[in-house]
Amino acid sequence: MKGFEFLIKERENKPRNIGMTMVLDKGLGYETAKSLMEISADYVDYLKFGWGTSVIQDENIIKAKVEMYKDFQIIPYTGGTLFELAYMNNNVDLFFKRAKELGFEAIEISNGSTDLSYEDKIEYIKQAKDLGFHVLSEVGKKNPALDKDIGLEERVKYMNEELKAGSSKVIVEAREGGKNIGIFDKSGNAKADEVDYILDNISDKNKIIWEAPQKDQQVYFVLNLGSDVSLGNISTEDIISLETIRQGLRGDTLGKLD
Repeated sequence: MKGFEFLIKERENKPRNIGMTMVLDKGLGYETAKSLMEISADYVDYLKFGWGTSVIQDENIIKAKVEMYKDFQIIPYTGGTLFELAYMNNNVDLFFKRAKELGFEAIEISNGSTDLSYEDKIEYIKQAKDLGFHVLSEVGKKNPALDKDIGLEERVKYMNEELKAGSSKVIVEAREGGKNIGIFDKSGNAKADEVDYILDNISDKNKIIWEAPQKDQQVYFVLNLGSDVSLGNISTEDIISLETIRQGLRGDTLGKLD
């Protein structure tokens, strides 16, 4: 029981398919991560081991954190950068094997930093799915100049094809900063017309995770798409903050949600 539970709306229980929150773990220690989950696990659905952090942390710590997150009904997964590193080194098969050994049942497949073609990306998504992984895929480039070369129609086409290939969720790239990339302008404001276009043309809007690392971006999505929008690249410090936004418990959304 929560202190003032009569003041909040009922949320879909985990495991849920809407209103999901993907949190970025930048390399938390085990005890810190566990303490954080003890107070916030109800509001976390995916936990991304960011970038290549899994490479430089002790194997036993990784395994312990993976199992701990699972105990809290959270899906831990490897960030797309790790997959791309394996691709660059021609070690994708070994990457899949090692991910299993470390306890990961989910992985992210992306091509944001490499020249991996979208055709090959689709094949890797299918391969990972056949190996039993829960697959998330990310659409977009890390370099803003290259990302701008992806037309909106093309971006949505990739999203639909990746979902069809077996991705459980498709992530709209915004990086950790959320500025001048994807659907965000140089100030970090969402381009409403592009968001609407994606929603109007995606095969299943509930399978989109919008990366929204900034508070104002989170407020935008909740006010415009509702509390059950799925958001990603949320910092560990902002888990509770985001949930108060979803629940209309802070000035940005107080009295503004259905």
